[in-house]
Amino acid sequence: IMLHSTLALYLLLIAVSSNLAMAIKKEKRAPQTLSRGWGDEITWVQTYEEGLYQAKKSNKPLMVIHHLEDCQYCQALKKAFAENEEIQEMAQNNFVMLNLMHETTDKNLSPDGQYVPRIMFVDPSLTVRADITGRYSNRLYTYEPQDIPFLIENMKKALRLIQTEL
Repeated sequence: IMLHSTLALYLLLIAVSSNLAMAIKKEKRAPQTLSRGWGDEITWVQTYEEGLYQAKKSNKPLMVIHHLEDCQYCQALKKAFAENEEIQEMAQNNFVMLNLMHETTDKNLSPDGQYVPRIMFVDPSLTVRADITGRYSNRLYTYEPQDIPFLIENMKKALRLIQTEL
């Protein structure tokens, strides 16, 4: 009986300590509140102004995603965006990333209206790239989940434009 209760206590301690270790590990990688589900491995800037500053400083294009929590189209795009490895990797390494749930004062970011989801690119010279558009003529900067390959092409285009123009 003594052995049995010692063993039970020992197993309980192991269970508690491994749960504790997992909790501490989780704690260390704080939930990325700024990602809002678009990709927790990506470093997100908090404001448009910070994004512009980082783009200029790092010579990387800024990618601005306008979205709303209660928009089903935004949710669908977010899921596709977060699950796509190529996008996540490019976003991590080659872009300054910002996702916004409110409009900016910069009218250049809403050349054809303030709809969501809307994804725009700003190059390091701080020019909003109105020439990098999606597939829809009525909402130039919107993307749907099935447009992910097109978005990838536009991300590559944004990177190419920097090399050729700066």
